[in-house]
Parts: sequence; structure tokens; C-alpha cells
Amino acid sequence: MKRAFFNLMACTALVTAFTLTSCSDENDGKDGKGDESSIVFNGNTLTGSLKGEEVLEAKEYILSGTVIVEDGGELTIPAGAVIKARQGFSNYILVAQGGKIYANGTKEAPIIFTADEENAQSGHWGGIILNGKAPISGDKEDKSNTALAEINNKYVYGGKDASDNSGVLTYVQICYAGARSTQDIEHNGLTLNGVGSGTTIENIYVLESADDGIEFFGGTVNVKNLLVVNPDDDMFDFTQGYCGTLSNCYGIWEKDYTSTEADPRGIEADGNFDGLYPNHLRQSDFVVDGMTIVNNAANTTDNVDRMQDVIKIRRGAKATIKNALVKGTGGSIDLVDMNDGKGAGNAASVINITNSLQLTGKKLNGEAVLNETTGNIGADASAFSWTKYKF
Repeated sequence: MKRAFFNLMACTALVTAFTLTSCSDENDGKDGKGDESSIVFNGNTLTGSLKGEEVLEAKEYILSGTVIVEDGGELTIPAGAVIKARQGFSNYILVAQGGKIYANGTKEAPIIFTADEENAQSGHWGGIILNGKAPISGDKEDKSNTALAEINNKYVYGGKDASDNSGVLTYVQICYAGARSTQDIEHNGLTLNGVGSGTTIENIYVLESADDGIEFFGGTVNVKNLLVVNPDDDMFDFTQGYCGTLSNCYGIWEKDYTSTEADPRGIEADGNFDGLYPNHLRQSDFVVDGMTIVNNAANTTDNVDRMQDVIKIRRGAKATIKNALVKGTGGSIDLVDMNDGKGAGNAASVINITNSLQLTGKKLNGEAVLNETTGNIGADASAFSWTKYKF
């Protein structure tokens, strides 16, 4: 069973409740500043490059290809809009450096990105990618290192501007994303590449994403109020020098959920990209403040425990984790694992955690400051009432 029934119903109910107008062909694609800047064709189909400004309506759209918000482009998505993606790796939205997305949903009318099929599985479509100009790990003292986006090598991310602004994502739901091209080229639900602290990302719900719920590739952006349910791999993934704060985050694997990955985790953190650059400057040094991880899944295939660790900090990464709560019925190998064949995590990492999960391994494998307490309450679940998720 890939998902609990009420999750499918919740997603369907939100789409029904917040689609304010039906699809039509009334829009001729000229709502922006000229044809070259419009990505809307035939009223409800999204595809192509946006070089100017486009303001969508609070109605249903079909994502039928790749949407690139180019340098200087601005895509505004109003509360209540529903964007249904056709199946395939190439159906995604990427905000390039210098581009901006303004997806301003509300509690009453969130913005929903989902599949165009009712019985979709994780990995149905690509996902949402933001490329910013904030620093990533690298060998340059002036912080000018850049890298190429994994899913589209035409677009770079990284740079010197820690306060770079890629726009706003708030009260946004992302369902069934994470399509894969190859074993090494795959989407997440939300991918943040070198995104700066001037960007606002809060009140995000990622449901059943293949690969990770959210992954930070460097950058300094702060993310608040993030709910991730049934990711196929990691709930929260940090790499390539991320230096920011993720606050009030809640990750859940539900009963009967089974991952197809070999090592799904609550947190997976690398200091540099894939552990290939242990001597690079600006290794990941991030904060998680208020986190709950719930593992109710069997997580077994052929009697092999699928969850490798609850928290994995490796390859030079340093993490400060406050007010963390881990619970559920599923097992795991280690609570915190700091070791890796490509380098251990930074021993100065501090993890404050309350744990009620039945462990089959160590509380701490490697060197870090682990404070097991009994009073942590973890994330505030009331912040996610808008998602209609039943905790």
C-alpha cells in the first residue's frame, strides 16, 4: 500500500475546494508583457520560458512541459490556483537565477501542485526547483563558486549574494513529484539550489515525493512550517554547504508505507557535494529548530530494515538540532549516525532529541554532542491545519 486512503482524499478535496474556475480557452496567452514573456497558451496550459511577467488566475492549469522562469522573469500564482502536471521527468517548474516566483497561497485557499491523475504515485512529475545566487561550498575564497542544476545543466546556481531573493512560496502543496531520469538525475518535491535568505518559503506540504521531500543544495534560505509525508527517500536533505535554518518541520512515514530506496532517513546531511570535496570552504552548517519525525511504516522488503538511520550527518556537515522528537512504531538502525566512507560529520554537531522509537542499533554512532531529553515537543502540528492532514 503506497499511501493511506485519507491522504488521497485530502489532496482531492483540496483541489475541489480551491479550484475557483474551470479550465477554458478564453486566455490567448497575452496576459503578460507580450507573447515572448507568456507561458500560458490556450487558457490553461503551462509550458515554455518566461522572460517577462505573467500573472496566473485562481483556476486550474495543466503543466504540460518544462516551465523556466528566466533571469528577469516573474511568475505570480494566486491563492486557490491548482496546477496539475502531466506525467514525466520534463514536467517541472524551474526558477532560474534572477527569476522570481510569487506563489502566495492562504490557509483558506492554498496553491496546489499535483498530478493530472487521481491515482498517481510518487514520481509522477518533476517538481519545483529554485536556483539562487547564494553561496555554496567550493574552493574560492570570494564565495563565487557556482554549479549546474542536476536536472537541467543549462542553469547555474550559487554565488556571492547570501541575501538573494527568488520570490515567495507560502501555503503551497506539492503532490506526487520526484520523477527520475536516471539513478543519479532525479527531482525532489522541492529543490532549493543556492537559494538566498531574501526568499520567503513557509507553510509547505510535500506529499509522496520520490527521492526527498526537500533538498537544500547550499544557500542560506530559511524555511518554516514544512510538512513532508511519505517521501520515498529522505524527509529533509542538506548538502553542498547549506547554511540556514529549517524550523517547525514535521516528517511522517505512515503505516504500511514501503520505500523503494535503500537508505531513507529523517535527516541526511552532507557538508559538500556527495562527499567529493572534503577540503572545500563553506561546508554545511545549518540549524533545525523544532522537528518531529514519525516512523510508523513497516519499512521492510524481504525482511530487511529499510530505514538506515533517523539522522545522518556526514561528510563534513555540522548540524545544530533543537527540540527534536522522534516517535512511531517502525524500527531503525541508529538514532544518530555521524560516520561515512567519504568522511564523518563535524563532531561539533549538537543534537537535542527526545526519542521513543524502538532502536535496533546505537543511539549515537560516531562523534557529536547528543543530548537525549524527555521534554521535547518537536514541531507544532497546529501550523499544518490548513493541509487537512489527519495527524
